[in-house]
Amino acid sequence: MRIDIISLFPEFFAAFFNHSIIKRAMAAERLAMEVTNPRDFAHNKHNQVDDTPYGGGAGMLMMAPPIFEAVEHVLAKTAKTVESFDGSETDKLSVEAVDVKPAKELQKRIIFLGPTGTTFNQAKARELAAYDQLVLICGHYEGVDYRVEEHLIDETISIGDFVLTGGELPAMIVADAVARMIPGVLGAASGAMEDSFYRPILEGPQYTKPPVFRDWEVPEVLRSGHHKNIAAWRLQQALLRTRRLRPDLLERELTDDEKRAIKELEKQGLWKP
Repeated sequence: MRIDIISLFPEFFAAFFNHSIIKRAMAAERLAMEVTNPRDFAHNKHNQVDDTPYGGGAGMLMMAPPIFEAVEHVLAKTAKTVESFDGSETDKLSVEAVDVKPAKELQKRIIFLGPTGTTFNQAKARELAAYDQLVLICGHYEGVDYRVEEHLIDETISIGDFVLTGGELPAMIVADAVARMIPGVLGAASGAMEDSFYRPILEGPQYTKPPVFRDWEVPEVLRSGHHKNIAAWRLQQALLRTRRLRPDLLERELTDDEKRAIKELEKQGLWKP
């Protein structure tokens, strides 16, 4: 997979690219990422990318031409070199590593990160991970010329109902969540599946050594080595935690496993209707 970010501040992403999961994914050639600065496509004396809004109003808007040209540049650069990922050993997803040869049409998605979009969640991360290429456009100033939203992008995504200075932090959040869904990126195959929100419930409590700390003990079942009992306990605890912290996530048709876990909790007096 390839993720291109359109941002006026490429330096924001230096640490993001060089640490943790993103770094490992890029090193393993499961993911290619690059930042393109729309200022490089500003055809004026001072590389200006913003201007005052027509009709008046406070602040400055990012101009459409530099954004369009930046996006068209990254799409043209990758259109014939990135192949669709099917999980095989021969699929190398960095642009430099892919053999240039006929391939099926690139599945791409162009996204603007802004407050007017649909709220990002785990389901959206899974959906986006199915694409071959994402282009994430970071807004700045008071926003962007509406022609970007109207004629260039496929959708707008928001990370919440609050105001940020720019789209760089949302871009990192989206990229990180999507990268975790790419096969082979996480060290443990089950890691992504056990994360909170991969399933529509929160993850249960987890523990590591020492087994006793200030008289607080790790639950005996987790030290038992009985995998079936451990799995049952974890599901029960996840349901209890979800009911306490995010009861809205249980307002749906429960799975058979969840129903059985709740019945067991009711027997223990831990779940009351």
